[in-house]
Amino acid sequence: MKVEQKVAIVTGGGGGIGGALADRLAAGGAKVVVADLDEAAALAVAASINAERPGSAVGAGADASDTDAIQRLIDLAESEFGPVDLYFANAGISGAPGLEATESDWDLSIDVNLRAHIRAAQLLVPRWLERGEGYFVSTASAAGLLTQIGSATYSVTKHAAVGFAEWLNVTYGDRGIRVSCLCPMGVNTKLLYEGEESGDVLGVAATRAVTSAGEVLEPSQVADAVLAAMDEERFLILPHEQVLEMYRHKGADYDRWLRGMRRFQAGLLPGA
Repeated sequence: MKVEQKVAIVTGGGGGIGGALADRLAAGGAKVVVADLDEAAALAVAASINAERPGSAVGAGADASDTDAIQRLIDLAESEFGPVDLYFANAGISGAPGLEATESDWDLSIDVNLRAHIRAAQLLVPRWLERGEGYFVSTASAAGLLTQIGSATYSVTKHAAVGFAEWLNVTYGDRGIRVSCLCPMGVNTKLLYEGEESGDVLGVAATRAVTSAGEVLEPSQVADAVLAAMDEERFLILPHEQVLEMYRHKGADYDRWLRGMRRFQAGLLPGA
């Protein structure tokens, strides 16, 4: 699918991957609603886009996990630009590390990393079926295909996000609904370094696991990979190509892969 003349909503668009996606979409001729829990950040990204391409973006503060907030974003897009063609469920959180994560920690991670995608799809897919087309892009993580050392909340919810995107693709892929799932490893965003900054043993391990597993990409590189995949309507978007080989190793011999991951974890923080 070409993004030119399409209307898009990008959640978590106030910076990082979301901000880069919004910029690349506008550069490709799309109209973009930039949404973020941090309204000032969303407005700043939209202003930056409009400085180069006037009238291409509008910013809004929104909780991407809240159904009413998602509906308001859809209404905003329709009033400013027209019916929504593309939805980027990009907002995410790292979550609390280890088994010490509380019920509220789990609820928040599930809401932001999974239910936000489900709630958006529930609002948009029926409209897209009537129109005969639409594109849903889910930002998950390589952790959703492999795992995340240190953070159970992140690993579990990202696995679930991959599973939901996969289900959407299977269920509606022959009815005009396109679905892609983004699964990067390390990207140079604030989210990547939250574990290291926390000082928690498992949090530190989580950051070191990602930064030592491969190149840390810039958000703009990831955004380019997303638009290239959308052009080809590919489901799995892997900005780090080695993730596919890692995933194959996991499937080929699960127990061997698990042993290898335990060794990897031990090497990150010896004695921990």
